Amino acid sequence: MDVKLLRIDSRLLHGQVATDWAKNTAIERILVVCDQAAGDNIRKTLLMQAAPPGIKVHVLTVSKMLRLCRDERFEHYKVLVLVETPVDAMRLIAGGLNTTSVNLGSLSFDATRKMITETIAVNEQDVLALAWVRRRGIELDYRKVSSDPKRDLWKLLCDKGLVKDKLDHDQ
Repeated sequence: MDVKLLRIDSRLLHGQVATDWAKNTAIERILVVCDQAAGDNIRKTLLMQAAPPGIKVHVLTVSKMLRLCRDERFEHYKVLVLVETPVDAMRLIAGGLNTTSVNLGSLSFDATRKMITETIAVNEQDVLALAWVRRRGIELDYRKVSSDPKRDLWKLLCDKGLVKDKLDHDQ
């Protein structure tokens, strides 16, 4: 499977993804990987209806996505993979999804999260998952749309005092 973009966005599939990212990554399919959405028929239907013209959307569980990414029948698909959390991105990569970078669009604020930009809030689990991803040599950037300049997510986490500049094994 040719993963053109692995994006973390708590909103999953929305206008910016459907119009900008889908067009500028030259993908054929959008794979929304979210256990909760895959088990909720109403949410699943709404996500599939948000598909841009000419692009198929599939809503999958993490375990199903891991089976598909190892299946040779799907190796020619050019896909955009959307997950809701850094933990799900980590689960996919740990399970064998091949990618060189992860893009973070937005993470919604809740009582467990701290705002680090106007659209990104993280908690300890998020930071640990992002550190795990970075230790594998995978680039972390954050931006809303593809035309925005790439911004280094790791540097932002360092600047906010959430991680050390050098990755320790205990982080």
